[in-house]
Amino acid sequence: MNTPLLKARQTKYAAYAVVYVLVVITAVVIVNILANRYTKSYDGTSNKRYSLSEQTAKIVKGLKENATILYFDQGTRFQHAKDLLDEYASLSPKVHVDYIDPDKNPQQAREEGIKNYGTALVQVGDRKEEAKSMTEEGITGALIRVLKNKTRTVCFAAGSGEHQIDDSDRNGYSDFKQLVGKDNYEAKSIDLLQKAEVPSDCTALVIGGPTRDYQQPEVDAIKKYVEDGGRALFMLDPPLKIGRSDIAENDALTSLLQTWGVTMDKNLILDLNPIGQLAGLGPQVALVTSYDSQPIVNGMKGTATGFPLSRSIQIKNGDKTTVQKLFDSSTTSLATTNLNSPAVDPNDPKNKKGPMTIAAAGTYNTGKQDSQGRFVIVGSSSWAANSFIKFNGNSDLALNTIDWLASDEDLISIRPKQEEDRRITMTNAQLSLVRLTSQFLLPLVVVFAGVSVWWRRR
Repeated sequence: MNTPLLKARQTKYAAYAVVYVLVVITAVVIVNILANRYTKSYDGTSNKRYSLSEQTAKIVKGLKENATILYFDQGTRFQHAKDLLDEYASLSPKVHVDYIDPDKNPQQAREEGIKNYGTALVQVGDRKEEAKSMTEEGITGALIRVLKNKTRTVCFAAGSGEHQIDDSDRNGYSDFKQLVGKDNYEAKSIDLLQKAEVPSDCTALVIGGPTRDYQQPEVDAIKKYVEDGGRALFMLDPPLKIGRSDIAENDALTSLLQTWGVTMDKNLILDLNPIGQLAGLGPQVALVTSYDSQPIVNGMKGTATGFPLSRSIQIKNGDKTTVQKLFDSSTTSLATTNLNSPAVDPNDPKNKKGPMTIAAAGTYNTGKQDSQGRFVIVGSSSWAANSFIKFNGNSDLALNTIDWLASDEDLISIRPKQEEDRRITMTNAQLSLVRLTSQFLLPLVVVFAGVSVWWRRR
């Protein structure tokens, strides 16, 4: 008697099941079609490690002509590069990616000079550059080189105790040299003592922490270089007189900067910011977390930088110069003029209270069309040394500064991120506590809760 009703119910439930299956299949098909046509992804890492950087996006989206990335590898290995290269293609319709198997197309591989599997070439027009690595830095670096298509040279002054680009010790600038190379700059040392003239091929001049006085002919050469439209970065440490840390006051050079509107204070900044102490920084490292509005630092919001053994500066505009502050020390900082003793009294009433300006950028009006002198002045030089340039945003600041000096504002941004070490380090006591909690306490809580429920229901 209930058979028709039962069959009706079975038919009804079967229809529901068929509809549900069809809906799910339709949804899956639609999702796959959309995924095939539109490349969208979400990067959940804290530093967006798997997303292309702001610098890359700026360059790719600004392309005025088509760019082709040629990737040479075995056909079964194309997928190794596809995720990265497809991100470039998704940024702009002007970017095209071609995957080429050298074994199946040996003629083209031979014409392009391909010697190894996993090689990428970036081509714009008839210009080609090989990527130094199959990473974002390698691909973007090749794109920069092919777009610039010219040699740019950063000249590092030597001869008066400056940091040296061939020095790989903690105080050297070898990492700085390697860093500028990634943006297609060549780096070389020049000695203004041997010839008091800045070479004409110098795109920018770097004076990194001289410990001895510059002679007047050297200063005159720097003055002529900048005031004729040259670009220079000055990193001058406080004139410390502690033990072997005897740093000259460099009056001739600082007097030149003063004529441009920048006065170098003879003091040492001490940063009592507790955040810096949490980061493992001592009071002699000025921690900077906020910046003014200027192309060098516009993209550094939320990024910290550190400046060991820094001095404060004072700025003003001159007759032919316009000077702009880049950043200050924190409000908890102070500056002492006691430069002859390592013992510093934070409560000394003679101390100057922060915030104080640490860095500034300026322009010099040469009076010539399309010829503007530029200079950046920082009251510290060790922030760009091997021991500190990898601290948080220091490397970005260093490259942004060189890019601005070279009028390569299109390259100014945060560079590709490195892998973060997010391992948790625990003491034996902490490890024992975690083991006790996970192996005993939590299971006991679950067992106790189950017994309680059973007891109440019983």
